[in-house]
Formats: sequence, structure tokens, C-alpha cells
Amino acid sequence: MTSESSRPGVAVVTGASRGVGRGVAEALGAAGMTVYVTGRSTEPGMAHLGDVPLAGTIGEAAQAVTDAGGQGIAVHCDHADDAQVQALFERIRREQGRLDILVNNAICIDDSLIEPGPFWSKPLAQADMFGVGLRSNYVAAHCAAPLLLQGGQGLVVFTSSYGAGCYMHGPAYGAQKAGCDKMAADMAVDFGGTGVAALSLWLGVQRTERTHIAAQRTPAYSDFLARSEGPCFVGEVIHALWRDPELAQLSGQTLIAAELGQRYGIRDEGGREPPTWRAMLGAPRPFHPARVG
Repeated sequence: MTSESSRPGVAVVTGASRGVGRGVAEALGAAGMTVYVTGRSTEPGMAHLGDVPLAGTIGEAAQAVTDAGGQGIAVHCDHADDAQVQALFERIRREQGRLDILVNNAICIDDSLIEPGPFWSKPLAQADMFGVGLRSNYVAAHCAAPLLLQGGQGLVVFTSSYGAGCYMHGPAYGAQKAGCDKMAADMAVDFGGTGVAALSLWLGVQRTERTHIAAQRTPAYSDFLARSEGPCFVGEVIHALWRDPELAQLSGQTLIAAELGQRYGIRDEGGREPPTWRAMLGAPRPFHPARVG
């Protein structure tokens, strides 16, 4: 562990208006970090799930970071717009001069994601996950890399899913998650020896407004929700990873958040230990170590 890691640190969490992103940002704030929270929701109800307006704005998320003990900074950013993403990291360069953690969480999810039926019966909009969710992650990491390298010890995290290894919500969702895992592995090769790590995290079912609505509409989700993870738990795991003196050895891997919680002794709300779904849904597959080019 370098002396740099004694600092509270600076982080970016994309797609942090609500849900996983907001919880991760809040947990990093509780660790004292300065957290830039990005998203498009500047007013309540701007996002919807079907006809149900979703709560949460980037301003509220930033305030939650500050209330937790850090410094939350809200930045309106459409991650489909490369220029806005570039402007975000240029602002961080001016204001902070460095970056310690990038959490790539922004994704465009169509309302039909959990509906039954084959992919051709669902809206083509599901393919938007390849834009905001995969390409956008690459763009954010590309813009963040110089700042991460400047700090001497940094971390890029992709929020992924068991859907990268099993059938879950159809081919668009699975390909997006599998792409995140491969992107993390390949970025880790390029970051090798720099002190910056890249990895992908398989999250369990998250306790968010979206999943509560899904559980009401799809009874099968109720059981999963009863054994779900809180987004703040994921944020605590990410912070522990950044502080881990063995982070370099973990770089490039796809890891299961619940298992990392066990490794670091992190518990969820109420002292719960979120379960791993490895036995039911599969385990991350290692990539071949060959390097070409």
C-alpha cells in the first residue's frame, strides 16, 4: 500500500442519480471521499419505469454523499455524449488534479428488459445498452486514465452481473455484461505496472426502486429480493478493493461482490451477509493469458 492510499481520495460514479450508483457513491462518501456523481436526472421524476416515475436526482445523490461524511459533487452528464464525458474529466483535472476510483455504472435499460419472450419480440431499444453501458464505459475509462495514472494508485470498476455467464434478460443484456468483464481484463493488461487496476464486479440482486417494482410485477423476483444486496454494500466493497494492498494481483479479474464482502468482513444492512449465487448462476470464467499486439 502506498502512502497515497492514506488520502480519502477522489472518485467518479457514473449513473448515480439513483439505485446502485447512488448507493456506491454514498458509501464512498462515508469513507471520506470526494465523489463526482453523474447522471441526467436533475429533477424528480425525470426517469420512469413504464408509467411509474422514479425518484432520485444527481443533486440528491451528491447531498447523500456529503451527509455521509464526504464531499458530493453533482455533474449533469449524458454518457451517450462523448464531449460531455470529456468535459467531466477535464473539470476533475482542474478541480482535483487526480482521480483515484472510477466506477463505470451508467447504463441505458429499456423497460422491456425483464419481460418474457425472445429478443426479436422486444424493442430494438435494448441494443442501447451497447452505447450507454458498454461504449460509454470505454469512453469514461479513456478520459479518466491520465488522471488515474497521475495518482499512482487507482481503480476502474465495472458493475457487471451473473448475466455475463448465464442466460439472463436476453442476449443484449448478457453481451453488455460480458463485454464489461472482457474490457476490464484487457484494460488491466494496458495498466500493468502502473499502480492502476481494472476489474469487473458481479453484483447480486440490488435493493433498488427498480427491483422493488420488478418484484411486484414478477413474483419470481420476490425470492431474489429477499436475499438481495444493498447498493451501499457494493460501495463499501469497492472502497475496500481500492485499499487492498494486493489490488494489483486482483486486477483484470471478474469478482463476485458478495464473496469480496466475505473477504473483507463487510456486512450489509442489519449485519446481513449477502449470498453468492455462484452455485446457481455460475462463476466468472478466466480469460486466456495470451497477449497479441
